[in-house]
Amino acid sequence: MVDRTAGKEKGGFGETVKVVVQALLLALVIRTVLFQPFSIPSGSMMPTLLIGDYLFVSKWSYGFSKYSLPLSPDLFDGRILASQPERGDVIVFRKPGQTDVDYIKRLVGLPGDRIQMQNGVLFINGQPVPKEPAGSFTTETGVGIPQYRETLPNGVSYLTLDAETQSVGDNTREFVVPADHFFMMGDNRDNSLDSRFDVGYVPFENLVGKAQVIFFSMEGGASPLAIWEWPSSLLPGRIGTWLG
Repeated sequence: MVDRTAGKEKGGFGETVKVVVQALLLALVIRTVLFQPFSIPSGSMMPTLLIGDYLFVSKWSYGFSKYSLPLSPDLFDGRILASQPERGDVIVFRKPGQTDVDYIKRLVGLPGDRIQMQNGVLFINGQPVPKEPAGSFTTETGVGIPQYRETLPNGVSYLTLDAETQSVGDNTREFVVPADHFFMMGDNRDNSLDSRFDVGYVPFENLVGKAQVIFFSMEGGASPLAIWEWPSSLLPGRIGTWLG
């Protein structure tokens, strides 16, 4: 008699390996070309983004640079299929001078813009950005922070926080954004390290992608893998929030 079992087992193992390899390659392509998941580690973008939010970042929105690829191999400079970002976009980028670190901020300054903060008001090219009171934002500890709605010249509108009226970031020098660079700011104006400080101007090449949608959210940064915490920590109202 011919024992066909060994051949079937060998073939079955080979098929399994093939499927796993194909799945890994598909995941790599999706992460490189389409979407990359990103979690919010700090409160610098409150109230728009909270610690514990999980986002999908579109990789194609601005074209592709070496930072679009896993491990950021130094294969080329600049961007391929480049498309310019728009004022008001929420963007994940690599910190200039420390390109192994991802930051997420809002783009407020385009190349050639003059950006300045005066008494907590954002000025773009000498014109104040409208800033209207919008109630208060309550933190997890129950503290209320004054909330404002800003509307950029292109109509993009969003909420910001300004807890201190005369913090170090509320009054700055005038920044002139260089060519192929952008000026980024966090929506939580008194608690954001951004282009006003050590981040500086962000090169176009450093942009990773545009934050598009919140696909999961856990209060206080609880792990989404801790399913037993979902009843108390899951924030279903934030899931599906569109960002751009």
